[in-house]
Amino acid sequence: MVNLIKQENENYNKKILIIGVFHGDEPQGEYFINSYLNKENKDGKNALYFIPKLNPSGVRKNLNNVDLNRNFPTKNWEQGENSSDYFGGFEPASEKETQFLVGLIERNQFSAIVTIHAPYKTVNYDGPAEKLANEISKIIGYPPSSDIGYATPGSFGTYCGKERQIPTITIEIDEGENMELLNKKFHILFDYLKNEF
Repeated sequence: MVNLIKQENENYNKKILIIGVFHGDEPQGEYFINSYLNKENKDGKNALYFIPKLNPSGVRKNLNNVDLNRNFPTKNWEQGENSSDYFGGFEPASEKETQFLVGLIERNQFSAIVTIHAPYKTVNYDGPAEKLANEISKIIGYPPSSDIGYATPGSFGTYCGKERQIPTITIEIDEGENMELLNKKFHILFDYLKNEF
């Protein structure tokens, strides 16, 4: 079961969803999120919804051998090769993690969604998210980009950002960067999303 943690008060303005470990071999997002959740946090003007660890497999694909970031029911979904790291499943939204996110997004009106990946050192954005990407770029120190450089059929960014017009950010962190320094930057980012966005 996917663990969803909410930080909200009765009078919040916006809901922001933050997801770690989309790919099981990219654990950094869980570390940043749990570190933030373990500190004393005051209520902010916005509600933050955290999923520290979407994929517990420990490898890129999930326990069913599906790349969750190719499994969303988009117009461009493709099955792909079963042996590929980018296998999209035998049908779109076949995976429980995908179904959980689709349901969560259908039940909530998120003003923005942020996912934490590795290793490309960029703030990638989909949908109407350029302004937010530029703000996150200032905090994290990575360049913003609307193009990751390769096709991503069935991706979460396409599903949320391009097709549903929810500002969607994929922060690709540099695996070689100092984790404690990055952790401090992510605390600043989460505070920004809670109080200023």
